[in-house]
Amino acid sequence: MAHDPVDAGTRFDEEMMRRALALAHRGGELGEVPVGAVVVLDGDVIGEGYNAPIARHDPTAHAEIQAMRVAAEQVGNYRLVGASLYVTLEPCAMCAGAMMHARLARVTFGTADPKTGACGSVVNLFAEQRLNHHTEIVSGVLADECAALLRNFFRARRRN
Repeated sequence: MAHDPVDAGTRFDEEMMRRALALAHRGGELGEVPVGAVVVLDGDVIGEGYNAPIARHDPTAHAEIQAMRVAAEQVGNYRLVGASLYVTLEPCAMCAGAMMHARLARVTFGTADPKTGACGSVVNLFAEQRLNHHTEIVSGVLADECAALLRNFFRARRRN
């Protein structure tokens, strides 16, 4: 388990992150903070999501939660053992906790979140030995593109 970029970008990782970026763009177009997430099991996408807390009036409607909800429905189990999650922004503590409960094998994120990141930027919940599940973390996949999307979104929001 590591926070530093661990092979930040196999071809498959980049493909899945591009898919997450497309979802993030969709959320951004709807006025949500542009974050997208994809859940993969055995090479197949089983869940996708983008931020929707504003539209759903739901503080838990983060991209990661949305994608895991779809994936859990798909497999018929709240445990997503062996699954990987790709997300454009470092997960927060709420999402990291949900990922642990889902027993994800791996979480890959694009850009760090120095304000609420729970995979090493602020805290690293996945490295906490007292917790009972430990997920592999890969960071930095398409980091520049993921960061640019967020930067441009907030720049435009401040302008308005």
